[in-house]
Amino acid sequence: MAMNVGSGGGDASGDPEVVVDINTTPLIDVMLVLLIMLIITIPMQTHAVKLDLPQGNPPPPPVPPQVVTIDVDFDGTISWNGDAVPNEQQLQARFVNASLLPDQPEIHLRPNRLAPYSAVAHVMADAQRLGMTKLGLVGQEQYMGNN
Repeated sequence: MAMNVGSGGGDASGDPEVVVDINTTPLIDVMLVLLIMLIITIPMQTHAVKLDLPQGNPPPPPVPPQVVTIDVDFDGTISWNGDAVPNEQQLQARFVNASLLPDQPEIHLRPNRLAPYSAVAHVMADAQRLGMTKLGLVGQEQYMGNN
């Protein structure tokens, strides 16, 4: 690279000679950065992902699922669809019978706000241990109110 440098002299008044050439170094730097950005972004724009998305709403299930509601009261008593379960062995037998059905029912567990945590956790653990796969807690709006 060559550079124009004045002779250091100038005219008779002592002012140095003015160089009228444009400084192209910043222009070249900017152009190189733009070129690199263009090279990087062009391959990203050409890649496409083909997706086969479903059209419209899926059909509803052919048969609504059977729902079993289990209530845990404040004193730890358990009821299965409104019928009181007298002991833990009967609750476990009902879980085993429900888990052996070809289409397992949904278990909706509704604990009372004042029910002990251990009783609710015990029912959930029994359901999972005995093969129930569709278990959910319902009635959570009672916990959202004033404490």
